[in-house]
Amino acid sequence: MVPKGKLIIIGGAINTGSFAETQFGLPENMNFFERGILKRITTESVRDIESRFEIITTASLMPEKVGEEYIKAYAQLDVHNVGVLNITNREEANSDENCERIKAADVMVFTGGDQLRLSSIFGGTKIHQILLEKYKNEPIVIAGTSAGAAASSKNMIYQGSSKDALLKGEVKITGGLGFIDDVIVDTHFVQRGRIGRLLYAAASNPGILGIGLGEDTGLFISDGHVMEAIGSGMVILVDGRQMADTNLTDVEMGQPVSIKNMVVHVMCDGDVYDLTDHSLIIHHPKVIPIA
Repeated sequence: MVPKGKLIIIGGAINTGSFAETQFGLPENMNFFERGILKRITTESVRDIESRFEIITTASLMPEKVGEEYIKAYAQLDVHNVGVLNITNREEANSDENCERIKAADVMVFTGGDQLRLSSIFGGTKIHQILLEKYKNEPIVIAGTSAGAAASSKNMIYQGSSKDALLKGEVKITGGLGFIDDVIVDTHFVQRGRIGRLLYAAASNPGILGIGLGEDTGLFISDGHVMEAIGSGMVILVDGRQMADTNLTDVEMGQPVSIKNMVVHVMCDGDVYDLTDHSLIIHHPKVIPIA
């Protein structure tokens, strides 16, 4: 079944909304943010600037501050019908009041922070079920930045240092919120050198596509399988379907892992990858010669 909803997953940091959780401040980083990813979330929504937005700050350690900054950022785009939901436990994720707000929303945005908080608080709750149903049957936009992006898939990386990622057992994987299958998402990808985490994830489960989102970069996913790169940076795809060999099951815990023939793609703004046939179309912008 082709979902009627749209999914936008964002790598996090500089221009994607979790300003308070980085060293970057709001004013100097609004340029692309205002004109790019947040604008795309708005224009893809069913009622554009009149849509009802709900910002879920559950993953954040500073939910009030992050919520305030999202409201300010959307105000710059003339979007004012914005609410903030800081759901802190499973009881709140099952409450009738919060469920009614989710049912009325046209756009849901999961902020950055700790993706394990998202999966453990929302997994299997009434809100989770409502979101899954809306994504299947209604033209809702579900967006996630950083932790919100990592938790969007069925499989989710929740722990593992970058430098030790290719040691057996270092990368920890659990279940996410399941808006999209057959992928696993990592964020702050280029800036934090997380290629090893995706290589390990793909080697341990070659049937899933590893997606590494750079900061200020995301994927707009429509029809459940068409992925368009958006933003100013890069998206790295790690495809393990053609992997020829690995010693993952042979080495002891904590030992390095070997991988043979892993396929890697790099996507930039405008490139499109189709999860159905695993095809990548690279966008070639026209260069206007200087007179």
